[in-house]
Amino acid sequence: MRVKFWGVRGSIPTPGPDTVGIGGNTSCVEVDAGGKLLNIDGGTGLRGLGKELVKSMPLTAHIFFSHVHCDHIQGFPFFDPAFVPGNQIHLYGGSNVSRTLEETLAGQMDHPSFPVHLTDMAARMTFNDLDEGATLVLPAEPGSSDGDDEVRITTARGNHPNGVYAYRVDHGGHSVVYATDTEHYDEVDPALLALSKGADVLVNDAQYTPEEYEGRSGTGGSKKGWGHSTFVASAELAKAAGVKQLVLFHHDPLQNDAAVRDKQKRAQEHFANTIAAYEGLVIDL
Repeated sequence: MRVKFWGVRGSIPTPGPDTVGIGGNTSCVEVDAGGKLLNIDGGTGLRGLGKELVKSMPLTAHIFFSHVHCDHIQGFPFFDPAFVPGNQIHLYGGSNVSRTLEETLAGQMDHPSFPVHLTDMAARMTFNDLDEGATLVLPAEPGSSDGDDEVRITTARGNHPNGVYAYRVDHGGHSVVYATDTEHYDEVDPALLALSKGADVLVNDAQYTPEEYEGRSGTGGSKKGWGHSTFVASAELAKAAGVKQLVLFHHDPLQNDAAVRDKQKRAQEHFANTIAAYEGLVIDL
């Protein structure tokens, strides 16, 4: 498997000179599993991925949405492959997480918010609701170098206003867990602990420092109950689950490049093999 990060920010895009190193696009992670294209979340980073994918059309893509808050879907109207006939796009979202995925994607492209409607996109699209705890099995791509290895995607529900899903992707003896926009409260979330057990890579929400989370620094007071985590909680999950690598994700828009790098350094004191996600980061498994 190959994992590439196209958008690593949370809440709102943050372009500018202070964020150019880490990147300012919102959540979007690409997973190539034996030639099968999976993408998790459709933040503004999805636009850049689409520009890359048009070089290899026609294509079949699988897009998994953790939830439908705007920073996780706002890139979809600018996803070029969705406008091209002959492409197939399978879209997945958690059942009972806000409105249905199709309703929400169509709603953000409805008049007067956007000039092009979802129905004007020419690719063939299928919308799929996933139940909490469900496992989806995708057959291996024909001619895959990994032979007949299938791709398994398992879901778990996180803690976030209106709901959120985390995903685990297993293929070829390797595994990646994507768990963003979730809060651990006073202990490691048992659902995410079970989902993450023994994973090669854990991509976890680490939007806040402990000081920001508790309201001792930053703006807006305490962030408890906002549905986001800290690098300390992420490290505790990584240790408890026995993962090999932790990737800090969904950086707060107030954190510039230096703040994110400091967050990474502090997190490494709790879990040595930690890296803060940045646009263009590639992890090969």
